[in-house]
Amino acid sequence: MPLLEVRRLGKRYEQRALWRPPRVTHAVRDVSFTIEEGETFGLVGESGSGKTTTGRCVLRLIEPTVGEVRFKGEDVLSLDRKALRHRRRQMQMVFQDPYASLNPRHRVSTILEEPLDIHTVGTPTWRHARATELLELVGLDRDAMTRYPHEFSGGQRQRIGIARALALEPSFIVADEPVSALDVSVQAQIVNLLAQLQQQLSLTYLFISHDLRLVRHICTRVAVMYRGRIVELAPVASLFEAPRHPYTRALLSAVPVPDPDVLPQRIEFDPATVDPDAPLLEISPGHFAR
Repeated sequence: MPLLEVRRLGKRYEQRALWRPPRVTHAVRDVSFTIEEGETFGLVGESGSGKTTTGRCVLRLIEPTVGEVRFKGEDVLSLDRKALRHRRRQMQMVFQDPYASLNPRHRVSTILEEPLDIHTVGTPTWRHARATELLELVGLDRDAMTRYPHEFSGGQRQRIGIARALALEPSFIVADEPVSALDVSVQAQIVNLLAQLQQQLSLTYLFISHDLRLVRHICTRVAVMYRGRIVELAPVASLFEAPRHPYTRALLSAVPVPDPDVLPQRIEFDPATVDPDAPLLEISPGHFAR
């Protein structure tokens, strides 16, 4: 049984105005995938493709309009508030912006102890010790406990965000563009930290990114999103070596090649050439495309 199973997930927004029918925007439409325990599953696409909305719907940070999300066989979308709160101890999120995701008025100790306090885990003394342990786990000194977020670099802030996500010992983490706001020199450090923590703590990731080179490095399977739909889903090697959907080919052609002697060969994507309602079919073992 997969750790996470998403079936026909959808999220639409309605914009209402006087004297005209409501305008409906489908942010996510008919999205289905599974994630096995211990896997890093990549979700890629351009800005506005529905990646982040999908990740937030999986955790019910945004309520989906339709669909089903099963975590360890349990339907997350049918849980009441109390049951959802308990389930979220095992499902956490690392946010994209390390500058906006940490409360600037709180010391690091408060930021790390807050999830434990909300879920009434342990005594105050135990929570403080746990926060110190989390800092060391992500490679920060314990003297960071008394400092504020503005005293840290972007990479250090993201380490604090990762530590907070680990506070309740989750088994599943949605990593939403966790390095896109960081300097290139720091990105590799955070990616390596996530990989190290996955091995050490037996974590499963839904890794959301627009950086295809990064996804190729860290993920085992990848789903490509376009206008709220998954247009291709495959093992990472199969997707990069034999992409089938025109949009996937266009995305891959835009990846820079680190060789000045190789001329880029960009492929233009024409939305008119594809059927948005085409079914997602298996074209080779584990490789699906519309």
